[in-house]
Amino acid sequence: MSTYTQILYQIVFSTKNRKPVLLKENREKLYKDIWGILKNKNCHLYRINGVEDHLHIITHLHPSISLSNLVKDIKLGSSNYMKENQLFPDFDGWQEGYAAFTYTIKEKEGLIRYVQNQEEHHKKMTFKEELVVLLKEHNVEFNGRYLV
Repeated sequence: MSTYTQILYQIVFSTKNRKPVLLKENREKLYKDIWGILKNKNCHLYRINGVEDHLHIITHLHPSISLSNLVKDIKLGSSNYMKENQLFPDFDGWQEGYAAFTYTIKEKEGLIRYVQNQEEHHKKMTFKEELVVLLKEHNVEFNGRYLV
């Protein structure tokens, strides 16, 4: 039998120390680079978006790819790309760690809308507040002191 999967992941991670350095005018270039990384790993990108201090990626992982390796490859590859192309002069790197949540295919459209509207969403809520909501919605145990 072949391997069949349909698991949507929302991957979320921040710039180092949540520094607001991902300036809007160059974010699309960053997103295209990350899309290329995902494509090279046979992962389907449904949506990527973010604001100055963090990103949200909605993707399907190819069954041969582990989540932790994918995030590592995205962070390393995109960091190199940003530095080589001087996209964000004050970018010091990505934070350690990430958050990832799974969704059913039935939740895809709502999830895409949520990620599309990040700028509007963050007029009302900080990244830390958003992360706490996501962790609680998905029943993930966490220690607030590590949510710098």
